Amino acid sequence: MTGRIIGTGSYVPERIVTNEELAGVVETSDEWIVTRTGIHERRIAETEGTSVLASRAAERALEDAKVSAEEIDFILLATSSPDHCFPNGACEVQAAIGAVHAMAFDISAACSGFEIALSTAQAFIQAGVYRTGLIIGADCLSKLTDWSDRATCVLFGDGAGAAVIQADEEAGIIHTVMGSDGARGMVLSCLARSEGNFLNGKTPELGYIYMNGQEVFKFAVKKVPECIHQVLSESKTDIEEIKYFVLHQANYRICEAVAKRLKQPFDKVPMNIDKYGNTSGATVPILLDQLNREGKLTRGDKLVLAGFGGGLTWGAVLLTW
Repeated sequence: MTGRIIGTGSYVPERIVTNEELAGVVETSDEWIVTRTGIHERRIAETEGTSVLASRAAERALEDAKVSAEEIDFILLATSSPDHCFPNGACEVQAAIGAVHAMAFDISAACSGFEIALSTAQAFIQAGVYRTGLIIGADCLSKLTDWSDRATCVLFGDGAGAAVIQADEEAGIIHTVMGSDGARGMVLSCLARSEGNFLNGKTPELGYIYMNGQEVFKFAVKKVPECIHQVLSESKTDIEEIKYFVLHQANYRICEAVAKRLKQPFDKVPMNIDKYGNTSGATVPILLDQLNREGKLTRGDKLVLAGFGGGLTWGAVLLTW
C-alpha cells in the first residue's frame, strides 16, 4: 500500500508587490532583483494569516480530489510562520474546513516542509494507520521579513499549496529521502522569541529572517542533486524516466544549477518563482497544483519533488502521478 496524490489546490493573496514597488521601500531595483533571483513580483497578505491561506488551498484540493472534509483522517501543515504557537495551524485548518474526523499537527522544516510532510503521510499510510490525508504547505513570510534588508526582503512571498493523498495499491509515492544538518542551521534562521522573563528583567522579542546567502546557495546546489540521485538510486529508477523535477522555488539560479548537475534539460524543471517569489513550504505544492491545472500531468507520469530549507533540512519524493 502506498499514498497517491488524488487532488491539488493552491491559494495566494490578491495583493501583488512588484520589484518596482519594493524599490520604493528599500534600496534596490528591478534589474538587481531579477538578475540575482529571477523574481519579478510576489504576493503579500494584507489581512489574511497563514491558516486562512492554508484553509483556502485545502478546500480547493478537496474539490479537485472530489473528497469531502469529513473523509480526511489526518492533516499535516508544513509551515514556519503559524499564526499561533498553539493551537497549531493544522488544527485551525481542521476547524475552518470541517474535517471533524481528522487528527492534525504542524511540521516545522522550513522550505522543505512539504516534502517532509508528504514523507510522513506516506509512513502513516504504509503502516495502515490512516487512509486519506491532507498535506499543506503554507507560509506568510512577509510577517517575518525585515523590509529594510534588501538581501532578504526581495526574496519572499506569501501563499499556500495543498494535496489530498489516499491509500492506493498500485501507484503513488515510490520512495522518499529526508535529511538534516543542524550544525549548519544558523546560516538560515529566524528567532521565534528571545530569552526574557521576570528573572532577567528582559521583555521577549521576536526576530526576523536571517540568511547567509552564499552559504545557502552552496548548500542547495550540492544537496538537492545529491538527494535526487539518492531517491532515484535507492528506488532503482532511471533519471530519464522523470517527466518533471518539481523543485523548491528559492532562486532561479539554484534551479538552473541543479538541472546542470543532474544533466537534465531545463524544460524538465518547471518554475513560477517569477510570479510568486519564495513562499517557503508552499512553493512545491503551488507549482504542483499549477502543473495539474494546466493539464501538464498525466496519470502514470513520474515526478520528483525536492526541496531544502532552514534547519538545515532537505527532502525528495519520487512518485507516480
